[in-house]
Amino acid sequence: MGTKGARSEREPAERLPVARVCVDVSLPHLDRPFDYLVPADSDEAAQPGVRVKVRFAGQLVSGFLLERVESSQHGGKLAYLERVVSPERVLDPEIARLAGAVAQRYAGSLADVLRLAVPPRHARVEAAAAVSPSAAVSPSASPMPPVAPPPGDELSAAESLPAAAAAVPPVDELADSSDYARAGGEAQSGGDGRAGGDGRTGGDGRTGGGGLAPGDGLAGGEAQSGGDGRAGGEALAGGEAQSGGDGPAGGAGVAEIGAPAAGGWDSYAAGPGYLRALADGRPARAVWSALPGEDWAARIAEAAGATVRAGKGVVIVVADARDLDRVDAALGAVLGAGRHVALNAALGPAERYRRFLAASRHRVPVVAGTRAAMWAPVRDLGLVVIWDDGDDVLAEPRAPYPHAREVLLTRAQLAGCAVLVGGFARTGEAQLLLETGWAKEIVAERGVLRRRSPAIAPTGDDPQLARDPGAVSARLPSLAWQTARQALKDDTPVLVQVPRRGYLPAVACAECRTPARCPHCSGPLGLGGARDVPVCHWCGRASAAYECPACGERRLRASVTGARRTAEELGRAFPGVPVRTSGRDEVLVTVPAVASLVVSTPGAEPVAEGGGYGAVLLLDTWALLSRSDLRAAEETMRRWLNAAALARPAPAGGKVVVVADGSLAPVQALLRWDPGWFAARELAERRELGFPPAARMASVTGTAPAVADLLAHAKLPDGAEVLGPVPADGEQERMLLRVSRSRAGELARALHEAAAMRSARKAAQPVRIQVDPSDLF
Repeated sequence: MGTKGARSEREPAERLPVARVCVDVSLPHLDRPFDYLVPADSDEAAQPGVRVKVRFAGQLVSGFLLERVESSQHGGKLAYLERVVSPERVLDPEIARLAGAVAQRYAGSLADVLRLAVPPRHARVEAAAAVSPSAAVSPSASPMPPVAPPPGDELSAAESLPAAAAAVPPVDELADSSDYARAGGEAQSGGDGRAGGDGRTGGDGRTGGGGLAPGDGLAGGEAQSGGDGRAGGEALAGGEAQSGGDGPAGGAGVAEIGAPAAGGWDSYAAGPGYLRALADGRPARAVWSALPGEDWAARIAEAAGATVRAGKGVVIVVADARDLDRVDAALGAVLGAGRHVALNAALGPAERYRRFLAASRHRVPVVAGTRAAMWAPVRDLGLVVIWDDGDDVLAEPRAPYPHAREVLLTRAQLAGCAVLVGGFARTGEAQLLLETGWAKEIVAERGVLRRRSPAIAPTGDDPQLARDPGAVSARLPSLAWQTARQALKDDTPVLVQVPRRGYLPAVACAECRTPARCPHCSGPLGLGGARDVPVCHWCGRASAAYECPACGERRLRASVTGARRTAEELGRAFPGVPVRTSGRDEVLVTVPAVASLVVSTPGAEPVAEGGGYGAVLLLDTWALLSRSDLRAAEETMRRWLNAAALARPAPAGGKVVVVADGSLAPVQALLRWDPGWFAARELAERRELGFPPAARMASVTGTAPAVADLLAHAKLPDGAEVLGPVPADGEQERMLLRVSRSRAGELARALHEAAAMRSARKAAQPVRIQVDPSDLF
């Protein structure tokens, strides 16, 4: 009773008494901010960006305070905030705006996106570090950039965000066929605090392409100077102050940043111009095709260093922990201590939250990490970098399933910052950025490429078949065997890439070649070792007494050979040579520069010390090329180039042998080391067939009645095609929806509205909605 009396006596804050809160509820029909009163005793702590607890539908629910306003037009009585969980402002204004744009693009809920963007609180870590002075902000400070409710949601003017805080426009509606092309001369103003006379409006060079041009490395970009808002004593992370507007003052630590190494960015025609653009603070956007053997982590660190010199922040995203370790070491060497943090889920919740707070409190200008780092808050974002954007681990497996590349490009669009999409291979999405003029290309000249590339040869072309007729069916043709033997003779390591892990992932009848299936569930059988019995990959049951149902034969043969069986065979073929494996069970980081065989699955290839591998063998190429997947050829190209890039240059004896027909397009691109040609070819084919990224597609997965119910309520845009249904996991089915790129925003809104209708009616069967899924077929 005493508690109820205390609550009844609470008074609202004198100034800005109404708080707009994003409640942590994933139901689509509740995807909007709600108004609450701020108690007077929480006035100081209840700032935009803090975590709060509120009463929602009779339960105590978490949420984020988006902004505070003077009044609410809601006709009913407003409840009070239950409490402010912490005064720590963990939701950065830029990240709040980005989350709204991503939720709209992927037909998701803002609460789901914020759950991905802000890590769970670790109270002990938060209390251990003192809040920086800049964190103390009055209630009248700039609110969180608002997020528009889904179009068509029945929301009163009182509950919606104020007119002064405009909604984030869907990225697809900003310009032409490119998602990210901005109309020339559009001012960056309004909710992100870049309005007025800060030099970021009108014709300041943030127009048109914004990428690299033949002259100075930037398209239409003037250097920012004078009144760009970086005047006087504005502090950079670590205490460095910026003066004037075009550089650091007095060399307060920024001069210690390492200069670009010779033979790095200057190996690319547009490389030096790109670094100059970053140092000038211009939003240069580039797609970078790295040279074979490139120390790509060092190049990324040098680009980050140029951006930090301009007083801006950097976000770097890589695919896995091994790549992050390389980037972490390179950033330490270029930036020095205390200017960056590396975010990795393997750190544990306490250390990961500690590093997140360092970024959130703007104590470091550079944040690098795996997929989740795409949401990392930094002050005055100047550059976003993604390496190897075709890797499937960069696609978020949780709703609303955003891809790191698309999140970073959307973030760059909203912040008006530079972009670097790098890799040895090139995706169709990156090629589209080039063809629409949104980004420019950073590639080396052919002469430089020839000096840096290994010698590459196929085993299935006519001259090779004339010398070795058995090469068409041999798993290790004579050319591959001789190349490996010569590299071992020269005391250099040999890398063997095998697409499948395990021993014998698939087996068949030795007599009639019928695939061996489990007698209980019809799943595929495989062998885990030379002395093991066949085991089903689906139900895990052993079939020691397997008998072929077609011919009665009990003997089995290999259908697919895994990495461990390959290592066993190579050990017999090259006696006395050490054989190492790198895969799921153990991933090697480096191998010594001595004669050895390294058998690896794609993505687990270790780096060879001493300059690279003497030979790289690409085996079982049919397993990659024959997959029934839209991106099979693109993914094959990516895996081959990543492995071949670890070989020594041809002048140093480096060789690559691909066991495939030399007439195939991926093999031709590998032989010429021309990922740009292959990406353009793939994009042209997809444009002709109407597949992503030339078109936009969404998948709707669930039981047949649930999918039919959602599509019946979805007001699909004109011209939308409905493909399917096709079987999905379990008893579910999958429908694909296809629209032109210009109508992608309409499709996302229609699906979100339909999901909201089903949610409001409390539909029992869920439906999963994915916009631009990574696996279409």
